Order: sequence, then structure tokens, then C-alpha cells
Amino acid sequence: MERTRDGLGRHRTTRWLFGGAESDVSHTLRQGMLAALMIMVGSWGVGWLAMSPTSLLALHPWLLPLRSTTAGVVTCTVLLTFGALLLLRSWLRLAQRVGQWSAEATGVMYRATAMWGGPLLLTIPIFSRDVYSYLAQGRLLFLGENPYETGVSELPGWFMAGADGLWAESPSPYGPLFLMISQSFWYLSDGIPEVAVALFRLLSVVGVLLMLAFIPRLARAFGSEPSWALWICLLNPLSLLVFLPAAHNDSLMIGLVLAGCWYALQKRRLVALLLLVAAVAIKPIAMVILPFAVLLSVDSTKSYLLRIREWGVAGLLGGGALVLAGYALGIGLGWLPSALAAGSAIEPVAPVGLLGTGAGLFFEWIIGADPELIAGWFYTLARLAAAVVLTVMLLRLPLGTSPRENLVLWSGYGLTVVVLSSTVLQPWYLLWLLPLFAVVHVYQGRLLMWVSLLITVLVLLSMVGQLSVAQWIDTLVVQSIAMAVAVVYLLYIIAFDPHTSELFHMRRRSARWNADEGWTVLRSRR
Repeated sequence: MERTRDGLGRHRTTRWLFGGAESDVSHTLRQGMLAALMIMVGSWGVGWLAMSPTSLLALHPWLLPLRSTTAGVVTCTVLLTFGALLLLRSWLRLAQRVGQWSAEATGVMYRATAMWGGPLLLTIPIFSRDVYSYLAQGRLLFLGENPYETGVSELPGWFMAGADGLWAESPSPYGPLFLMISQSFWYLSDGIPEVAVALFRLLSVVGVLLMLAFIPRLARAFGSEPSWALWICLLNPLSLLVFLPAAHNDSLMIGLVLAGCWYALQKRRLVALLLLVAAVAIKPIAMVILPFAVLLSVDSTKSYLLRIREWGVAGLLGGGALVLAGYALGIGLGWLPSALAAGSAIEPVAPVGLLGTGAGLFFEWIIGADPELIAGWFYTLARLAAAVVLTVMLLRLPLGTSPRENLVLWSGYGLTVVVLSSTVLQPWYLLWLLPLFAVVHVYQGRLLMWVSLLITVLVLLSMVGQLSVAQWIDTLVVQSIAMAVAVVYLLYIIAFDPHTSELFHMRRRSARWNADEGWTVLRSRR
């Protein structure tokens, strides 16, 4: 018996992973696995399938009753929605039942990732159908077209192949390395969408494995708690659903960034730079983190000349590699302006997008101005403001030995500014930010509660709005059933569940914890 700090930050006497504690943890792991199995089966009825002639599952006799009948669709919708919330509850309960954040708990997080993630690899894509857009853009490149100039609507049968209509005329927002991978997956899959989805999932699993490897290492180096960082970054339902069923490339980008940060800490500059540039070549948003991360390799970053030298070397080597990759693929530098304009085809719903739309309507009413022109100016000003803030942050970093002066933490602040200045906010943008904060601090109290609620809302809204329902079945009715199930069980988790409701008490003050000696000792070895 020992007195420890439990997963909620409270002190209590715990018998660590023996007897009842081991049984409790195992029960939670099995509950999460059951939730993942429910999501898996639910996806077979309302997940996104390509209806192209080469599809292996579009007309499969085992799936037709689930996808083409009202009873099958409703049953799968309930399974999917309830499974997502049960996964949420399992995630919250795991934090309570591990007993303490420690090395033993890190092993539990690895087990949970395998048990909960395994069934999700067998789902039909849910939450998003971007994976089919990945394949379509790879097909464009394979056919000799430039995905930064040509939309997927130029492909014959593009809609039946599963790509979202929102991206029909939009240039690719991804880097040249990812397009090269997409091209190779189109070739290897021979255009069979299910094979391509499996390949993209394997790529996402590589990103998850990188996160499993480097989140604990960075957390130990910076004085955070590895088991807590894995819990908040990887095991939350938003991460599991985006990285595995949806097969998003975000996991690979995040994994490469974290690996680059780790090797920068080890003063292996070239390896770190290659990993960070590879992350940019997957998703160019990683450019925001790169100038912070490269400074992790130097002994002192208080000199402006030293900072500029590191940025110059990184810019020459990294920029040169990206230019060569672009021209080798025959797409030049088209990825850069396309990346900066990513999301232009989507209706602005972010705060900046709504403000820009409102400003356009206001000036149209006052002086008869073109609302789209005014909104465009507003969006440009928002991007310029973010660039100015980012530049000031880089030049005036309060660097030292305190955890609050950590370069990875400040890269999180910088990326937050850039994300909030965008006209579009997607749910998975939150996943870019979580590791940059979690490897430095352990957060508790109200702040953690709000993050948990944000994750929950993003999962439910995205899932309910992304159900694939046959046209002869009333989509609104199916979505209403999904929302009703979600609201009822969510209210139970927050207000009535005797175990999880205590997590949502507003009286618990926000707090963050860091083992100061972890960061201080690391810096003192320079």
C-alpha cells in the first residue's frame, strides 16, 4: 500500500495494479475494446464506401442489409454513436483507475492503444472521407496532372470513387512527399479503394507508432508525465477515430514533428531537420513548428545571430529539399500557395471566418461594398496579424531553464495563434496542439475538463454530420436518432454517472504540474 497521486491529481492510498486495481484496469480496457467493436460494426452500415466499379465492398451481400435497409442503418447508427460515447467513458475511467501516473501506467497506455485501436483498423472510413481525396489526388499525379492546379473533379467517376465534393475544385493542401505516397498507393492498389484505404491506414499507424515512441521520451525529458501525455494525446476518442478509421495523415505529421524535436534535443541536427522537413512535406502547417524546434539543438538561444544562423541553415537545407522534391514530381512550388490557401473551398465556420463574413455583410449594408472583397481583406489581415505575432514570438522568446520557457511549449502557442487565425477550423486541428503542451506540463482541474468536453463535442458533431446514408432513407431522421442517443448518454456521463460526473465539477481549479528538475537538468548538460 502506498499514498500516490491518482489519475485525477488527487492523493489517495492505492494498491498499484494488484488485486482490485488490476481488475479495475482490465475491466476498463475491455470496456474500451467493446466500444471499439461497436464502432467497427456500426461503420459497416453508415461508414463511407466508394461506389466505383472496382470497389470490393460496395455491393457485398453481407453489407447490403446494413446499408440499404432502414433497420440496418438505424441499428448501425446507434452502435456507432453509443460506441463513441462508451469509448469516451472508457478513456475517462482509465485515468481514474490506473491509480497513479507512473512508468507502470505507461505500459497500460500501450495496452489500451493496441486493444482499442485494433478493431478500429477494420472499420469502413468514418468521421471523414478525406482518405478518398488522398487517393484521387494520387491518381491525378499518376496521370501526369498537377494536383496543385487541377481538382479531383477532372477525374472520370471521381464522385463515385468517394472523394468529398467540397474538394472537387480545390487544390491539394498536402506536401509533395504525401502526394508521392498517394501516387504510389494508387499504383499499388490498382485503383481498388479498399486496398488503398488499408495502405493509408498503415501509414497512419506508422504515425501512431512514432507518437507512442517519442511522446514518452519528450515528456520524460521535459518533466511531464509520459503516461498522462499518452492518455491525453493518443487515447482520447478524437485521436483514435481520426488517426485509425479516418486514416488521416495528421498522425504521420505529428509523429515526424515529435521525432524531429527529440533528435534536436540529442543535438543530431541533420536527422532532426530531415524529420521536420518530412513533416512539412506531409502537411505544410508543420512549418510553424520548425523554427522553434531547430533551436532545441543549440546550447544558448539568447543571441539573435545564433537564432538566425540556425534558421538560415534549416531554410537552405529544408527549403532546397522541398524544392527538389517538387520539381522531381513535376509539380514545382505549387504546394506552397495551395497550402496557404487550404480550406478555401469550405464554408468559413471558424471565428475569423464568421467575423469576416459579418464584416462583409455590414459594409455591404452601409456603403454597398462587395461583401466577398471585404471578407477577403479581413482574412488577409488575420493571416498577417498571425504572421506578425509569430515573428515577435520567435525573436523575443523568453528562453531559459523554466518549463514555461520550453521551445516545444512555445511552438504550441505559435501554432495555436495560426490555427485561430484561419478561416476554417477542423476538429483534428486540436490534435496538432495537444502533444506540444502535454509533453511539457500535466494539466488538471477545470482546464482538463474543458478539453475533455471539447473533444467530446467535436467527436459527436463530426460523427453525426458524417453519416453515409442511402438516398432512399431519411438522413435527417437517422441523424436525429444519433443525436438523441448522444445527448442522453452524454448527460449521463456528465451529470449522473457516479464515477465520471465528478470529473466535470467546476469547483476544481485549473492547474499544471511539471517536474522542474527534468527540464533544468536537461539544459544544464549543454
